Amino acid sequence: MKLNYRRTFFIGLAFLSISAFWQMYDNIIPLMLQGTFRLGETVTGAIMAADNVLALFLLPLFGSLSDRLDTRAGKRMPFIIAGTGLAVVFMMLLPAADRSVNLPLFVFSLFALLVSMGLYRSPAVALMPDLTPNKLRSKGNAIINLMGAVGGVYTLAMIKLLVGGGEHADYLPLFASVAALMVASVGVLVITIRENKVKAQVEAEMRAYGETAGEAGPEAEEKKPEGPGGKSSPMPREVKRSLAFLLASIFLWFTAYNAVTTAFSRYTKVVWHMEGGGFADCLMVATVAAIISYIPIGNIAGRIGRKKTILAGIVMMSLCYLGAVFANAYHPAINVAFAVIGIGWAAINVNSYPMIVEMGKGSDIGKFTGTYYTFSMTAQIITPVLSGFLLENVSYRTLFPYALLFSVLAFFTMLQVRHGDTRPDKKKSVLENFDVDD
Repeated sequence: MKLNYRRTFFIGLAFLSISAFWQMYDNIIPLMLQGTFRLGETVTGAIMAADNVLALFLLPLFGSLSDRLDTRAGKRMPFIIAGTGLAVVFMMLLPAADRSVNLPLFVFSLFALLVSMGLYRSPAVALMPDLTPNKLRSKGNAIINLMGAVGGVYTLAMIKLLVGGGEHADYLPLFASVAALMVASVGVLVITIRENKVKAQVEAEMRAYGETAGEAGPEAEEKKPEGPGGKSSPMPREVKRSLAFLLASIFLWFTAYNAVTTAFSRYTKVVWHMEGGGFADCLMVATVAAIISYIPIGNIAGRIGRKKTILAGIVMMSLCYLGAVFANAYHPAINVAFAVIGIGWAAINVNSYPMIVEMGKGSDIGKFTGTYYTFSMTAQIITPVLSGFLLENVSYRTLFPYALLFSVLAFFTMLQVRHGDTRPDKKKSVLENFDVDD
C-alpha cells in the first residue's frame, strides 16, 4: 500500500490556507491595534490571546459536529467551505476598518473572523486521516505540515513585498493576497477531492489489505493496552513525575517563543526602527531553517535520544534570545540567529509530543494528547498579555530577557524528565522526518 501523494497534496491545501492566515494574523493585527487604534500593549496582548481562548472551545465543538455530519459533500468539506467563505468576508473588513479608523467594526470583524477560522480548522486537519489508510498517516501528516509551511512562507513573502513603510501602512493589498490564496486553495480542494467518493475508495483499499477502516476524526479512540481486569494500565508514579515536568517545559518554552512571535513586528519597529514588512525576513529565515532541519534533527534524535535533542534546541534558542538582548539595531547577523531559533524550535517540536505518547503507553494516550494541547495553548493565552504588560509598562527591551527567562526555566524543568526518551526508530523514508504534530 502506497500513499497517494497527489491526493494528499490537494487535501493539504486546506491547511496551507489556514497557516497562511495565521502567519498574517500574528504579525499584522498587533500593528493595526497599536498603529491605527493606539491600543496599549496589555490590551493588544489580550486581544491577540483571544484566538487561543476561542480555540479551546471551538476546535473540539466543530470537530465533534463534523464527526456527526453526513451530507452529499461529505463530513468535513461543508465546514471547510463555509469557514473559508466567512473568514475571507470578515478578513477583508479589517483593512476597511483600519483605513476608516472604525474600532467597533474592527473588533466585530475580528471576533467573527476568529469564529469563522475555528469553524473549519479541526475538520480541515481531520480530513487527511479520514482519507488516508492507517499505516500511511505518518507520511500524510508530513505532507500536510509541508503544505502549512508553504502557506506561512507565502504570507511572509507578501508582507515583505506589499507592506510599505510610514506611520500608517496600507494593509489592503496584503489581506487581498492572502484572501486570494485561501479562496484558490479551497477551490482547488473542492474541485479535486470528492470526500465521500475518496473515503469509499480508501475503505476498499484498507479492506483489501486486511485493515479496519475506523473513524479518523477528533473523537476516534485508540485501542489502549489493558491491565488486570481489562482496565487500562495505570501510569507509574515516577512516570507521572516526568510527565508533569515535561508539561511544565512545554508551557515554559511556548511562553517564551510565542511572546517573541506575537510582539516581534512591533519590537522591530520600536527598537530596531525597521519600516514596513522588513521584519518578515527574520521570520521567513526561521521557518525555512526549521523545514530544512527536520531530517537532520530526526537523525540526531535517533542517535542521542529525544531529551538531549530537546535540551540542545532550548540552549540554541536561549543563546539567540541572549544575543538579541544586546542588539540595538537590525544587522544581517540577526537572520543567522533566527535560523538557529528555527532549528531549535524544530528540535523541540519534533521530539516533545512523541515523548508524551511514549509515557502514555499502557494508559490513556488520548487524554494526555489533550493535556499537551491544554498546556501549549494556555501558554499562548497568557504570554501575550503578560509580555504585553511588560512592554507597555516597563520597556520594549523586556521582550528578549522575558523569552530568555522562560526558556532557561524550560531547560531546568526538562532536565527533570526521566522517561519517554526512547530513541525513535530510523525513518523508512525521508518524508517521515517531516511528520510533526500539528
